Amino acid sequence: MSKLRILYVASEINPFLKTSEVAEFVRKLPQAMQEKGMEIRILVPRFGLINERKNRLHEVVRLSGINIAIGEEEKPLVIKVASIPNAKLQVYFIDNEDYFHRKSVFHDKENNFYADNDERAIFFCKGVIETVRKLGWAPDIVHCNDWMTSLIPLYLKTTYKNDPLFKNTKTVFTVYDTPFKHKFSTDLLDKVRMMDIEESMLQNLKTADYMGFIKLGMEFSDAVIKAEDNSTLNGTFEEMTEQKKFEVIENDDNITDSYYNLYNELAG
Repeated sequence: MSKLRILYVASEINPFLKTSEVAEFVRKLPQAMQEKGMEIRILVPRFGLINERKNRLHEVVRLSGINIAIGEEEKPLVIKVASIPNAKLQVYFIDNEDYFHRKSVFHDKENNFYADNDERAIFFCKGVIETVRKLGWAPDIVHCNDWMTSLIPLYLKTTYKNDPLFKNTKTVFTVYDTPFKHKFSTDLLDKVRMMDIEESMLQNLKTADYMGFIKLGMEFSDAVIKAEDNSTLNGTFEEMTEQKKFEVIENDDNITDSYYNLYNELAG
């Protein structure tokens, strides 16, 4: 089997930030795949809780300087990088002053869900793809984790489908038990849309809520993984099981082999 290139995208990674099981999963699996000979890249947001000095983040000037369109506005993309201690892995951080310099992740001090978390997700997903293009690195697999990454499979299947870097790329979307009750504003679809994206492609997102993002990620990815037995998502999985490859990969001693085999099967 050839040496696959795996891009991991997530909202957080240990030891830089850990608020859910996502952080630990994205810390362990990439290292395990690297030890099996795969080439790894990891991209996460640079949330304000991440201490740049302590974690030795520094800007990658050659990757920064792109502007990302969010609705009618354009926001500058800044890329930073740091190494995971005791591992030969680098993490790239997507940063923007307006979106990621708050000293919290998705909620304010009163535990209110930020109304612009949709824009933050859109900026992050577009920023990930543009960063990979700037790197000139063609991933075989893009493994998206949690709702914040759910737009990447859509964008790769539409706007970027003719980009030589992504012509053979397959996507994996892992769903976690991280729901929120917030409903986004009615202009969400307009902000999400890019070239080659028809309104009919965004039917699942019309609810403008957590399940809308999850269903959209499931619809456009090549494989969907349920991180655990989650009763709130079971119905959604049953609803879409006939459309694509669904798996529950248990977090046990065989998890590394299970993902290794899945990646190779998808990459064909």
